[in-house]
Amino acid sequence: MSETPHRHAVFGHPISHSLSPAIHRSFAREFGLDLRYDAIDAPAETFAAQLAEFRAQGGGGANVTLPLKSLAFGLCAQVSDYAARTGVVNTLEPLPGGGWRGHNTDGPGLIADLVERQRQDLRERDLLLLGAGGAAQGVAFALLDAGVRSLTIANRHAERADALADRIGEPGRVHVRYWDDLATQGSWDFIINATSAGVEGGSMDLPFAIVAPRALCYDLSYGRGATQFLAWARTAHAVHVFDGLGMLVEQAAEAFAIWHGRRPDTEAIYAELRARLDSV
Repeated sequence: MSETPHRHAVFGHPISHSLSPAIHRSFAREFGLDLRYDAIDAPAETFAAQLAEFRAQGGGGANVTLPLKSLAFGLCAQVSDYAARTGVVNTLEPLPGGGWRGHNTDGPGLIADLVERQRQDLRERDLLLLGAGGAAQGVAFALLDAGVRSLTIANRHAERADALADRIGEPGRVHVRYWDDLATQGSWDFIINATSAGVEGGSMDLPFAIVAPRALCYDLSYGRGATQFLAWARTAHAVHVFDGLGMLVEQAAEAFAIWHGRRPDTEAIYAELRARLDSV
């Protein structure tokens, strides 16, 4: 064990529900690292100051979650190629001498969970992405890279969906639909909920008709935040229904590898957390 613990944190608002501290502590045990990992509640208006204080007090790498991913991007001196495409950052790597290099591990984490753990073939699927905020931005490019045939973006505020589609820049493959018109626009065999409605306790009011036969439905949230969407998907007879716990674990492993140069095994902590959530 090192004498000085590695200090990391996740910033978000709210953040008390976060499983990230448990995940990173598990990874640290795998490699015998003395690691401190805190959950720091940071409203948008104080995030920059809190992050600077964290760094000044010896903090190292940090994770960022709702609603701070776009803000984190703007605070970075450098960003990875993937983060530059998305415009959002969920992992901050400290640079020598000060400043941050920003990464987005959400996209790779989602693909790892869907393809490697859940054994889903994403190629040639028609995807409906619900939401156009930081979570959606973080995964949209990875899903296109993974081979989905088409990506349709629907958001309560249509201008945000338009902005994400413009950022992607593939008009023959990426489309925008008005949320209230989804029931008349056909069906999709792959639906991802990237909204914060479940976390914030809001209603989604989704029509069952948008779920195609043998559909795959995935919520980027986990626990209570995913309950509403997953119940809707099962009622709509989706064949494969998953929450975002696996994505959370896999994106954390990607972040850990950025900070420590070693990617941990994820199966033990995933099984532990899955049992915990399923027992609630």
